[in-house]
Amino acid sequence: MFSFFKKKSLSPEAQSVPAPVSGLVAAPAKAHAEPVSQPSAAASDTTTPPSPPTAPPTAPPVARQAWLDRLKAGLRKTGSSIATVFTGTRIDDELYEELETALLMADTGVKATEHLLQDLKRRVKESKTTEASQVKTLLADAITDLLLPLQKPLSIGDHQPTVIMVAGVNGAGKTTSIGKLTKHLADEGLSVLLAAADTFRAAAKEQLAVWADRNTVEIVSQQGGDPAAVSFDAVTAGRARGRDVVLVDTAGRLPTQTHLMEELKKIKRVVQKADSTAPHEVLLVIDGNTGQNALAQVRAFDDTLGLTGLIVTKLDGTAKGGVLCAIAREKPVPVYFIGVGEKLEDLETFDAREFAQALLS
Repeated sequence: MFSFFKKKSLSPEAQSVPAPVSGLVAAPAKAHAEPVSQPSAAASDTTTPPSPPTAPPTAPPVARQAWLDRLKAGLRKTGSSIATVFTGTRIDDELYEELETALLMADTGVKATEHLLQDLKRRVKESKTTEASQVKTLLADAITDLLLPLQKPLSIGDHQPTVIMVAGVNGAGKTTSIGKLTKHLADEGLSVLLAAADTFRAAAKEQLAVWADRNTVEIVSQQGGDPAAVSFDAVTAGRARGRDVVLVDTAGRLPTQTHLMEELKKIKRVVQKADSTAPHEVLLVIDGNTGQNALAQVRAFDDTLGLTGLIVTKLDGTAKGGVLCAIAREKPVPVYFIGVGEKLEDLETFDAREFAQALLS
């Protein structure tokens, strides 16, 4: 398992205790100043210089490779049509035209496709590449650079509780993603409280309750209650009980459902009454299979809520994985997590280079 979150210590006492879980990227603790006697000049001449700081341990190669294999398998349908462009031996206009078509078919979008082609031609010229197979490597570099602005860790611990509001359209995998996220948070030793603010879908509360029971976390819900009221109660309870994270599950909706989008604004306003700094994260869950529709959803929900991050699901078997390039070019909201299946380990942090290499493998 990779480092899943960027966790910050919440108190001076916590800062003095080393993190018990290697998966966390903890903020550096400030050492307490201790009075020390000044060494003599002779002693200072023979003092051994301090050893350089030891680099933090990296993720186990086996676990990392297992994730990359799943990512490559999930993106195979998207990448195969792009990779076939480089089976020839010549670098000419025909190759670039075929690549343009392949990128557009992968839902990369017109703006991102034009950017990638221009960047690729520049790289080919500067490196004096002569073989088509080498162009594939240069394209992976170009995609990596395009996607880098989307690569950002989810930070936990700047606030207590960290309030995370999660939105998305019906069927995108919102509640399941919340359940997976809850499991990862709980595994890192963080206390989580869930808010079942999706009061429209009959099975939503029950589905979230299953995840709460499975992860042994608390849930705040009301039968037929107002979503904003449930969210307010959850944030208030989270503060009173000293929870690290409050996850607010909202009802799935289409951006065209104006009354439901207005309700999202109301939930956000009411949450701010419980905690003036909240919500600290506003995440949108999008289905990677929807291609350019996903980009339209990002635009609409960002206009309504001011998104801080994305969770991209169902990238396994999609032919439209290029939509992340379109998002990076036209609406660069950070992608915190990507999913390639239903299992817990199929949700992981987004890494631009890994994604680019998996896309073209």
